[in-house]
Amino acid sequence: MKKWLEPLADAWEGARTHKLRSSLTMLGIVIGVAAVIALMSIGRGVQAGILSNIESLGSNLITVSPAMSYERGGVMGAGSVATLTLEDAAAISEQVSHVSAVAPYSSSNQQLVYGSENVNAQVIGVTPEYQAAYNLETAEGAFISEYNYESGAKVAVIGASVAEELFSGVDPVGQKMRMGTSIITVMGVLESKGSSMMGSTDDAVLIPLSTLQQTISQQRTSTGEHIVSSIAITVSEQGQADYVVGEVTDLLRSRHRLSSGEDDDFSISSMEELVSTITEISGALTLFLGAIAAISLLVGGIGVMNIMLVSVVERTREIGIRKALGARERDIWSQFLTESALLSFTGGLIGVAVGWGASKLISGMGIMGEMTTLVSADIVILALAVSVGIGLLFGFLPARRAAQLNPIEALRYE
Repeated sequence: MKKWLEPLADAWEGARTHKLRSSLTMLGIVIGVAAVIALMSIGRGVQAGILSNIESLGSNLITVSPAMSYERGGVMGAGSVATLTLEDAAAISEQVSHVSAVAPYSSSNQQLVYGSENVNAQVIGVTPEYQAAYNLETAEGAFISEYNYESGAKVAVIGASVAEELFSGVDPVGQKMRMGTSIITVMGVLESKGSSMMGSTDDAVLIPLSTLQQTISQQRTSTGEHIVSSIAITVSEQGQADYVVGEVTDLLRSRHRLSSGEDDDFSISSMEELVSTITEISGALTLFLGAIAAISLLVGGIGVMNIMLVSVVERTREIGIRKALGARERDIWSQFLTESALLSFTGGLIGVAVGWGASKLISGMGIMGEMTTLVSADIVILALAVSVGIGLLFGFLPARRAAQLNPIEALRYE
């Protein structure tokens, strides 16, 4: 134990004796580690925020939409050709396994009027399964029931923002609003979920799909099937998304009579696949931010080497005396190397505290909007390990130079 504690004690004494020099040595490490912590916490915060938004929709969600269509002059866009039907949704529900909910839906922008207030909102025609597919909860009232859907009831469940804009100061449940030529009764208000990359239900109005088809648009295919905008599918078991995507693809190609050489007339996106892609991208972004911050650590390491070389020059006579009293080269080498590592480690600890404080400040003051930062244990451990590694790497040359000093010449040094 004494063998290991003696170089550490010598290193501490050397650092304590030259406080200003030690502080300047640590400064570059403090700045570098703080930058690594702050920037990587921003990257992790961005990743956590995006994944949280996806999970609020349901990480086991699959969405089927009409494919992009092409015309002379360019792409018309996704969903520009109606290819999905209620009958497709029913077939998926009946024939594809590992599926817990299938929710076909269509949407249309409509002007809603209540008293002297009016608002333009996205009206989505849904089935009762839509609630389970998108993890929706009602803050007031109830969600659309099977009876409402089957009977084509003129009822609606509205988003939190629509409730606030259209029914300010009034309990929306039970109130009647005008939508086009129809009078719709509000039966529920959705819990606010905020905005996400997939849009927000806060600005939406949900009505039975049968009601939307009867009152706004009753589109059908040439064979009489009921056209829908998209189909949401909930996978019942984790890890089965790829299987379900494959089964749905085969089923829809068969139903749409597509030959082996034809492209799909629909597109399928899986939240599980999206989560994986986002995790990879955000992970790469976090590492990139960390690499940028690590440049300042490299500069700090050069500062450590520079000041330790100065320290060797200043303490040449001391080194000569130690060697004259029997100190071996490895004793001198270990003393200076330990001192360099100690300074780097101490600077790293201070840098962690500064970086953590900076990340909390960024999050608390809303400097980057509503984004929160996330300081995790692996970031702290990595930053400290790198700081110590830099101390050892850049302290090696000064330690070696000190160890190789000739004791006679060192004693003569003034």
